Amino acid sequence: MSDFDPETIISRLRNLYDLSQSSNEFLHFNNPYEILIATILSAQTTDRTVNLVTQELFKRYPDIASLAKADPAEVEIIIHRTGFYHAKTKNIIAASQMVVLEYGGVVPDRMEELTLLPGVGRKTANIVLSHAFSKIVGIAVDTHVRRISMRLGLTFQTDPNRIETDLKRIFLPDTWGEINGLFILHGRKVCNARKPSCTICVLADLCQYAKAHSVGTCE
Repeated sequence: MSDFDPETIISRLRNLYDLSQSSNEFLHFNNPYEILIATILSAQTTDRTVNLVTQELFKRYPDIASLAKADPAEVEIIIHRTGFYHAKTKNIIAASQMVVLEYGGVVPDRMEELTLLPGVGRKTANIVLSHAFSKIVGIAVDTHVRRISMRLGLTFQTDPNRIETDLKRIFLPDTWGEINGLFILHGRKVCNARKPSCTICVLADLCQYAKAHSVGTCE
């Protein structure tokens, strides 16, 4: 793995992106129910698409009890554009039913309980815990975090849970809550999947991918 100070990564990305002013870049929600459902729906699609869909979804089903009783056919129509809508419909209704039956309609605030819900892995649970309950117990590893972590040389793993384990060893706990947001913004704006803009990347001198491609630095 890379031998540089990981705090340099966080410092440089903080200088580029102000997460406190970037809420429009991410999923929109008003409560734990909404962030739970929105994050399940966000798999393999964009936050923008999910935000468009959840405007209608949460208007039709304003709380977890109403979604638990929803007609799957109606939900599928609403969330169709997010992709994988059959599986996502099944998961969000089943997760809602489980919250109602097992937790009295209150979204749980513990990793162990959240990951028992259908459609909820560690990534989704980390996002819900962080954004709904201000509990930082790990790092949410999505496609951007995975790609940037691997390119930087922070991990050689491909499994999100193993990547999270590597990142938790490298970064201090007080930065874990920022990593997902910072890496997402950097992945969208600079380090994209098909053609990363290494020549303008503030992390190029720290990046194994950039070094392998003989790219200079830009600080």
